[in-house]
Amino acid sequence: MNVLMLLTAKEDVSFLSEDSSLRQGLEKMKAHGYSAIPVLSTAGHYLGSISEGDFLWAMYDKDDFSKKELEHIYIKDILREDFNPPVRIDVSINELMERATKQNFIPVVDDRNFFIGIITRQDIIKSVSKYVREAESQKEAKRQADLLSLQLNYSL
Repeated sequence: MNVLMLLTAKEDVSFLSEDSSLRQGLEKMKAHGYSAIPVLSTAGHYLGSISEGDFLWAMYDKDDFSKKELEHIYIKDILREDFNPPVRIDVSINELMERATKQNFIPVVDDRNFFIGIITRQDIIKSVSKYVREAESQKEAKRQADLLSLQLNYSL
């Protein structure tokens, strides 16, 4: 299975810049209905992902906060770099499936750590399901061919 066939390209993925404010991040996540989102450097390198929980803990740690205060806290200040690590484009399907058990999307980077897109759990499941259906269909076709061959041999 080709991993590129599962990739949602960067231009089709919502992401945050490390210089985005918490308010911008929350607004983008709310608008798209995400629970986590990739974070990129201004140069386009993948830095990590940020989750709703990260936002909540950042706000919890503030004594007093308002929407205005959220404009002065930046994504780079609360980013957990070890959360949702990326894979390279040559990742195996087994590794993708292992990762998909733990995360909704898997960030994909090139060999210079530039973000090139994501692979979602949903896309992996759909692809594997299609593969299984095709394998079952081929197995059924072979079974039918074998039966036909037996019937022809028996009638001769």
